[in-house]
Amino acid sequence: MGSAALEILGLVLCLVGWVGLILACGLPMWQVTAFLDHNIVTAQTTWKGLWMSCVVQSTGHMQCKVYDSVLALSAEVQAARALTVGAVLLALVALFVTLAGAQCTTCVAPGPAKARVALAGGAIYALCGLLALVPLCWFANIVVREFYDPAVPMSKKYELGAALYIGWAAAALLMCGGGLVCCGAWACAGRPDFSFPVKYSAPRRPAAGGDYDKKNYV
Repeated sequence: MGSAALEILGLVLCLVGWVGLILACGLPMWQVTAFLDHNIVTAQTTWKGLWMSCVVQSTGHMQCKVYDSVLALSAEVQAARALTVGAVLLALVALFVTLAGAQCTTCVAPGPAKARVALAGGAIYALCGLLALVPLCWFANIVVREFYDPAVPMSKKYELGAALYIGWAAAALLMCGGGLVCCGAWACAGRPDFSFPVKYSAPRRPAAGGDYDKKNYV
C-alpha cells in the first residue's frame, strides 16, 4: 500500500509540474525590461517570450505581437521552443505510460511487468524535467550575461521574467514526481506485499429456481 501511495503522490506532482511547464511555455515573460536609471517614472514595460512580445503602458494598456518569422528568431529562442514543446509532449506520453503501470489501474496485469511499466513512466517524467531545464538555464544565462555586459545599452538590458521561475519550479516537480513514481514501482517490484491490494469477485450465478446463488466467489 505504501508503494501505491508513492506512485499516486508522484503522479500528482508530475501533473502539477506538467501544467506549470505548459504555463511557462506560453507566458511572454521570459525577459522583462530592467529599470536601471534613477527615473522611476517609466512609460512602458517590455516583455519577451518564446512566442510573442508584449508592451505594457503605464496606463495599464497592454499590446502583444506574435513573432512573424520563425527563421528570423535568435538561436536560443528557436531551441527553447523546440525543447520546451518536446518536454510537454514527452510528459503527455509519460502520463499514459505511468497510468498503464500504476498499481491503482488494471491496464496491465499485476506483476513484475506492471512495475517495469510504472518505472519507465517515472523515468520519462524525470527526463522531461531535465529536458525542460536546458532551455530555461540557457535563456537565463544569456539574460544575465547581457545584463552585466557594458557594451549593451541600458535600454536593451533585461531581467529574468516570471516564466523562467515557473519553469524551474515545474521542472523540479517533474523530476521529484518522477523519482517518487520510480521509488514506488521499485518498492512494488522488490516487495509485492507493499503493492496496492486488488481483489476480484466473480459474479453470482443464477440458481435453477431463478434466484442467485448465495455463494461468494473470490
